[in-house]
Amino acid sequence: MSRVILLWSGGKDAMQALCHAREAGHQVVALITFAPPAPRFLAHPLSQVRRQAAALALPHQLVTIEAPFDLGYERALAALKEEWQLDGVVTGDIDSVGGAPNWIRERCRSLGLTVHTPLWQQPREALLADMLARGIVAHLSCVDTRVLAPEWVGRRLDAGTLSDLQQLADRDGFDACGEQGEYHTMVTDGPGFTAPLTLGHWQVARQEHLAYLLEDEE
Repeated sequence: MSRVILLWSGGKDAMQALCHAREAGHQVVALITFAPPAPRFLAHPLSQVRRQAAALALPHQLVTIEAPFDLGYERALAALKEEWQLDGVVTGDIDSVGGAPNWIRERCRSLGLTVHTPLWQQPREALLADMLARGIVAHLSCVDTRVLAPEWVGRRLDAGTLSDLQQLADRDGFDACGEQGEYHTMVTDGPGFTAPLTLGHWQVARQEHLAYLLEDEE
């Protein structure tokens, strides 16, 4: 059994990757979130990510990456390899972004870490159907309003929403899984959760071309 960390965003792709990793016999020892200094997680608030990790009974680490980012990632991954005695890294990446090589695969190349990308270049309709079949509950937490209207924020990715999304993606030519930043999701339940999470009190906020869920301070 190989020891792996899973790069955790809190979204549907990371959750699906976790399911696949466990099915493949990997021991997922921790969830890792890489971030720049003083990050603002619009799509995946850190408070929610920590609640997800607690519900999954897995350790969570926020790892700050300083510039230059290629070296920063490599140093962080080397430290994580030693700390957790790792054999590999699992990511929920589906495709290259902007045609660039897979960032984590490139960073791990010299470290002797195997990178597992179980969702890589799978048909989008199949991935979304698999998410539902596994009982993963996810809500749209952030949308690019140049692609999707702000009213999509907060919608649960159930069969009806996925059907609407697939039709729009087919018509307008965007990635139905949001791999190019069209939207982001937040998981509130799924395999391994000790109990479902609740979204609590949220409102839709705007920043430039993004609309996102903002947790009320009350």
